Amino acid sequence: MAKLVVFYSRAGENYFGGQYRRVAVGNTEKAAKQIAALTGADLFKIQQKVPYAEDYETCIQQAKADQQAKARPELAELPDSLDGYDEIYLGYPNYWGDLPMAVYTFLEAFDWTGKTIHPFCTHEGSGLSGTGQKIARACKGARVAEGLAIRGSDADRCEGQINRWLMAR
Repeated sequence: MAKLVVFYSRAGENYFGGQYRRVAVGNTEKAAKQIAALTGADLFKIQQKVPYAEDYETCIQQAKADQQAKARPELAELPDSLDGYDEIYLGYPNYWGDLPMAVYTFLEAFDWTGKTIHPFCTHEGSGLSGTGQKIARACKGARVAEGLAIRGSDADRCEGQINRWLMAR
């Protein structure tokens, strides 16, 4: 069976260890592309139909409001099916100890029975924060493997960390 790397990521102004910096490619996307290259997996980017703002402060206000409302933002598109995949690498930025709400929109659209999910997140100090358990609750029937937390400011140089994680499975 094939492998799929599904990820949510945003470019624009991002937070890096106390300062803001604009990036053309989001941190989680950088890691997702490395995982896809190393595993031969297909890639799918979760994108909101109405994306959050480019500037960081507005973005976090929007994301926090969605999180507090337990919103399920509409996505630009979804795959027709995940039936051809038995291993899914799921990438996301850690938003206050949780997944972005658009990731829940994606997860709740599919039957996860018999699939293995390998979570990976980018963060600036909070690690996985129990997001693996949240994925397991949202994806009934799936096996959720040990996740990988990548500091977002290290996303450009995390290939070694990703390799070690992949080899340990």
